Amino acid sequence: MAKADLTETSGSPAFDLQSFFPYLVRVFYADVTAALSEIYTQDHGLTPSEWRTMAILSENGSIPATEIVERSSMDKVSVSRAVKKMHERGLLDKALNRDDARSVLLELSPKGRAVYKDIVPKVLEAERSMLNGISDKDFQTFLGVMSRVRDNLSKT
Repeated sequence: MAKADLTETSGSPAFDLQSFFPYLVRVFYADVTAALSEIYTQDHGLTPSEWRTMAILSENGSIPATEIVERSSMDKVSVSRAVKKMHERGLLDKALNRDDARSVLLELSPKGRAVYKDIVPKVLEAERSMLNGISDKDFQTFLGVMSRVRDNLSKT
């Protein structure tokens, strides 16, 4: 992949959206999300935020919503909406947080765990399909590039 051409034309840098790294990342993210959301939306009517919340709760047990925000790329509003809808659908349970009376602890309900168990093999198969033909070395290089970009962003 070539970096954007910065050759000057008309007194300002040339700009090609189709080769602009942030745009390419956004398109990539949209494609990957669409492929996965087909699974959890079609089968269970979940939004990407609800699926992400479900996955985080499955990995971390009983936690407050603030931890879901910290462990995800979602903002407070997205998490709040996801939690509200999931609670209304019986996918998660809420309990008082004995360590902090101002918050509640969230965990998947039995129904939520069943939905999660149904979705996981399907998204793992989708991941395998996405990575088909990509060597482990290439995948590790890709992860390394992502890590370096994130490191660069933290320095700005």
